[in-house]
Amino acid sequence: MSLEETFACLVGAYYGVREMDLYPLKEYVLHDLQIFIEDYVKNNELETSHLFEKCQEIEEKVSLKTKLHDALLMLPKVNGSLELVLMIKEKIRNLE
Repeated sequence: MSLEETFACLVGAYYGVREMDLYPLKEYVLHDLQIFIEDYVKNNELETSHLFEKCQEIEEKVSLKTKLHDALLMLPKVNGSLELVLMIKEKIRNLE
């Protein structure tokens, strides 16, 4: 995965977790993901000039199912709870 693809996956994960309204602690996970994304951008010296547009594009054009899959990939990196992972898997099953 390239740096840009990894960034897109991280942002997709953020938007996927944001859709999990039934999870009462999602704000904490979103905060952890936001810090992880900021650190990723800083550590990999990504050009910040076009990242905002990339985030908007991901939010508008990427399907919810893909965002949820991204969340499943990235939650272990921020120590996401098993409860949230199971809720996301259930939501993906309901989408199909």
